[in-house]
Amino acid sequence: MKNDKTYNSSHSSTFHLDNHMSRMESPDRAAWQKPEEVITYLALPARSVVCEIGAGPGYFTLRLAKAVGDSGLVYAVEIEPQVLAVLRDRLNAAQVSNVVPVLGLANDPLVPKKMFDCVFLVNTFHHFSDLVGYLKKLKLLLHRGGRIVNIDFHKKPTPMGPPLEARLSCDEFIKLAEDAGLQVLAEHDLLEYQYFVELICTDLD
Repeated sequence: MKNDKTYNSSHSSTFHLDNHMSRMESPDRAAWQKPEEVITYLALPARSVVCEIGAGPGYFTLRLAKAVGDSGLVYAVEIEPQVLAVLRDRLNAAQVSNVVPVLGLANDPLVPKKMFDCVFLVNTFHHFSDLVGYLKKLKLLLHRGGRIVNIDFHKKPTPMGPPLEARLSCDEFIKLAEDAGLQVLAEHDLLEYQYFVELICTDLD
């Protein structure tokens, strides 16, 4: 499988904040993304430490922060400074104190290793260039027993989402995960347009 995709979303020279925000915060997103149900499926215990990759303006971030409680922590990683600024404003407005916004790199989230109960990605993974390599980096963020959760679009026509040629099928994603030393913990048939896969490490030290 070729892994020559480029991370071409937020850091593109044609990036426009308003267009990005309108896609991320579309009023009809809740109907197909089912964010509250996704959070329920994650079953995050209070005090959990979560790393959200591709946090954007906080669509899931605020929900994750509520789920882990005041004693938990969410690292919200975003590579576009303008979007991260919007997220910071939202956190301040909501008086949320258990989220750490992080300006990451396209190939490195720049967060502590061996710290997280859950690494969480939604509509993000297909952007990365070295897909197996990035999964290996995410593995290093987990403590023993931690999991990686990926939600992304099926490789078939849907009313929203990236072009078909930019997508990975669920089977393709799972093969990449296996190549990175991960195995499937669970697959959830919750979302009509997306797969929802939980992974655990098979070779953590």
